Amino acid sequence: MKIRIISSIKSYFSRLINAIKTRSIQFVIASSFMLVTILAMFFVGITLYGKVSELEEQNATITTRQVMDQVNMNLDFYIRSMMEISDYLKDSIYYCEDIENSNLTEEMEVIKNSRKDMVALAVFSNTGEMIAGAPTYKIKDNINVWEEDWFTAPLEDSTILFFSSPHVENIFEGQHNWVVSLSREITLNRNGKKENGVLLVDMNFNVIDQICNKVTLGKKGYIYIIDSKGNIVYHPQQQLINLGLKKENIDDVLEHAFGKYFDEYEGQRRLITIETVNNSRWRIVGVAYMDEISAIKESIGDYSLWIFAIGCLFVISMASFISAKISRPIKELEKSMKKVEEGQFDVNIDVKGDAEVAQLSKTFNIMVQKIRQLMDQIVVEQEAKRVSELNALQAQINPHFLYNTLDSIVWMAENGNSEDVITMVTALARLFRISISKGKNIITVREELEHARNYLIIQKIRYKNKFKYEIDYQEEVLELKTLKLILQPIIENSIYHGIEYMVDEGFIKISVSIVDGKLLYQVDDNGLGMKKQVLDNLLLQKSKSSNGSGVGVRNVHQRIQLCYGKEYGLDIESELEEGTSVKLWLPIVKDENLGDNKNEKEC
Repeated sequence: MKIRIISSIKSYFSRLINAIKTRSIQFVIASSFMLVTILAMFFVGITLYGKVSELEEQNATITTRQVMDQVNMNLDFYIRSMMEISDYLKDSIYYCEDIENSNLTEEMEVIKNSRKDMVALAVFSNTGEMIAGAPTYKIKDNINVWEEDWFTAPLEDSTILFFSSPHVENIFEGQHNWVVSLSREITLNRNGKKENGVLLVDMNFNVIDQICNKVTLGKKGYIYIIDSKGNIVYHPQQQLINLGLKKENIDDVLEHAFGKYFDEYEGQRRLITIETVNNSRWRIVGVAYMDEISAIKESIGDYSLWIFAIGCLFVISMASFISAKISRPIKELEKSMKKVEEGQFDVNIDVKGDAEVAQLSKTFNIMVQKIRQLMDQIVVEQEAKRVSELNALQAQINPHFLYNTLDSIVWMAENGNSEDVITMVTALARLFRISISKGKNIITVREELEHARNYLIIQKIRYKNKFKYEIDYQEEVLELKTLKLILQPIIENSIYHGIEYMVDEGFIKISVSIVDGKLLYQVDDNGLGMKKQVLDNLLLQKSKSSNGSGVGVRNVHQRIQLCYGKEYGLDIESELEEGTSVKLWLPIVKDENLGDNKNEKEC
């Protein structure tokens, strides 16, 4: 580089001397001034070059050390946060009188939800059984926990905190996050006895990646992390490492816990700086290339600094003026766009500026207006569709039940069973009085239970006391609001498909209660049950039994979800020869919250 500079200067002076011989005095004065100035800058630069070179190397070393210290501090904070969580859980488990009857899982859920970078928390017994965890993932069938390093190492030495290398989460089903695991031995009380166990804390590896991936030492320099055994924890060129296209002198690094040294790699001289992370015994290795330091040193000069400073001032001044003028109308447009993003579609802007900006504002106003019109149209169409679907589902009432009931009444009247006739007629009248409900689709739980009771009375007489029933409820649920005609299809399904073909006496139990802030109807029977394939498809397929209700179990599920949302609906459990249990989940709706006739018509 120096030879090229000197050669260029000699060539310039040669041309300048030749030009002086043929130019005017004005040119001579200007050229002489330039010559003196350039010579002065050149000799001053040469004098300062040596000192600047020495200072630049020292600054590079200091800068590298500062970057390493910052990364070390961030990693130490990250690791200490993992240790603090494990310390807290260790103490909490130790003082818990019986871990299986404690609220440890809820406590672990709270801790996990408080940290976005936390993937999983789990407590294992010394036999590898998972006692508690958050979230409650299932362990993979092909995983033997007692063969994992993070499990065996703490049990072999209770004094250590085991930090694993980054790995894909491989013990819980459905989890594939890159994690770093911390495990330690714990003492827990279980069934009145103290025993050893292992606490596992899985943290997202993205945190370490975010700490390190933006750290650079010059244009080519970088940092990487290894554990105490020389395994690479983080490397910015990990893919090349895995493919064998790049390697590091790990053996040399393991010989140093702290400090710096120089090495040669592919013909390039490098400065290696090492620091050890507290607690984890990880080593942070900084790699800086000396040719970059030399390149920086060669580019430094007093003349360049002055030009750079003046240029920066000029550019900053002009850029501030021009950017302020151009960006002002664009910022106004941006504010309006943010309002639209937040859902305010009544925005109408009048931005004045260049032709392009004004046209953009006009186009934006037209776009917002069309979006507003389309949204209003979609709301109206979807509302009408939703009401139509609900009314269509509720209107599908099978007339066979009425025909069969009337036939039974006629048959009993002909045989002189006047008491049963009166009972069935009374129950049928009450049944249809509640079914009509003055056109309302929302009734009280008391009325829905009364409807179900009358339906059971009729069916019990029709089936000649082939089954018994029981209705149980909490007093506080009776005045809550509910969709009507949601129990009859479930009871009908229990009778026709569960109890009708039984040899023994059937039994149906209906219970209503408040569970987890929701209204729960539960219909249990001791009928024939269903096959798993039928159970899995019951709420998915559009099927309709020839002797079942037209509303049907699936239609009840649809009505509830269309009215209240996907978090409500039916849960069905059934086993062959054991019976069926159907749970209907609805929100808690009190009378004062449902005074709007519009809501009643929709649901």
